[in-house]
Amino acid sequence: MSLAQPVTLRRVTASEWIKFRTLRSTLAVLAAAIIGMLAIALIVAYNTRHLSSSLQPDDLVPSATLQGRYLAQLLIGALGVLFVTGEFSTGMIRSTFAAVPKRLPVLVAKTVVFTAVTALSMIAISLVAFLSGQVLIAHYRPGFSLSDPGVLRVVLGTGVYLTLVGLIGGAIGWIVRSTPGSLVAYFGVILVVPVLFGTVLGTWGKDVAQFLPSTAGASIASSIREPYTLGPWAGLGVLALWTAGLIWVAAVQLRRRDA
Repeated sequence: MSLAQPVTLRRVTASEWIKFRTLRSTLAVLAAAIIGMLAIALIVAYNTRHLSSSLQPDDLVPSATLQGRYLAQLLIGALGVLFVTGEFSTGMIRSTFAAVPKRLPVLVAKTVVFTAVTALSMIAISLVAFLSGQVLIAHYRPGFSLSDPGVLRVVLGTGVYLTLVGLIGGAIGWIVRSTPGSLVAYFGVILVVPVLFGTVLGTWGKDVAQFLPSTAGASIASSIREPYTLGPWAGLGVLALWTAGLIWVAAVQLRRRDA
C-alpha cells in the first residue's frame, strides 16, 4: 500500500513547470514574443542603416533595436495572465487547490516558474536582438557594442522589464480570475492609463504618469531619458514595487476567496 507524498513547494513547483511546458498556448505566446523581438530588431536596424535627417534621436541610440519590447510587453503580460487564468477557465484550479489546500504555495510556484522561464527567455532574446541588429548596422555605419557606456544596462534592463510586467499580468490574473477581464485590466494598466495621464491630463497627469508601472519601468530599457520620467534605477525600483504590491494583493485575495 503506497502512501500519498507530502505537499512541498518543490513538488508544487515541479507540477507548475509541467503545466507550463505542456500548454500549447503558453509556448505559442512565448515564442511569438521571442520572434517579435528579433524581427523588430532587424527591421529597425535595416531602416536605420543609413544616417539621414529623417531619423529620430531614439533611432540612433543603443535601445533603438530593442523596440520590440513594445510588442513583447503585450505578449508577455498576456502570457502571465494565461498561465494563471487558464486553470480558472477550465475549472482545473479546484483540483489544484484540493491537492494544495493552503493555496499560497500554488501562487509561489507559478511565480517562480514564470519568473525563471520569462527572465531567461527575455534576457537572452534581448541580447540576441541587440547583437543581431548591431551586426546588420555595422555593414553600413558604426553601431554599438555591449561595452559602450549604458548599453549593457539597456539590454539586460529590457529583459528584466519584460519579466516584471509579465508578473504584473499574472498578479492581475489571480485577482480578476477571468481571462478576458484580466487581459483588459492588464492592457489598461500598461497602455491606456499611462497615455491618459501622460497626454490628456496636463502637467499634473505627467507627474503621476512617471510613477505608473510601464512608464517607470521603461526607463531602465531606454537610452534616452524623456521629460517627466524617472531615472533608470529609480524607475526599475518603482516597477518592482508595483509588481510586489500586486502579487501581495493577489495572495490576500487567494486566501480569502473561494475557487
